[in-house]
Amino acid sequence: MPEPASAVALTVNGALVTVERGTTVAAALLMAGVATRTSVYGEPRAPLCGMGICFECRVTIDGVSHQRSCQILCEPGMHVTAPATESTNNAEGRQSSHREA
Repeated sequence: MPEPASAVALTVNGALVTVERGTTVAAALLMAGVATRTSVYGEPRAPLCGMGICFECRVTIDGVSHQRSCQILCEPGMHVTAPATESTNNAEGRQSSHREA
């Protein structure tokens, strides 16, 4: 079945994602189940404000880092990379996204 004319295909962390035209990159990330940040305990985080103020939604788009995904509409062929959500356990056994020195 062909995609509707209003569909936009983009790549998110190497996976093909198809969304409706007019969808923000942040919404595409949420649809794909991709977190943009992790908390200090390693829990996935998503965009907070949705209006470009909090910077929680920063991703790399077509090689340009620190793009606010809540402010950018998906374009055909766009390549989006969200930060790695690597986590390690801290002394209390909780997960932490920061590395200890």
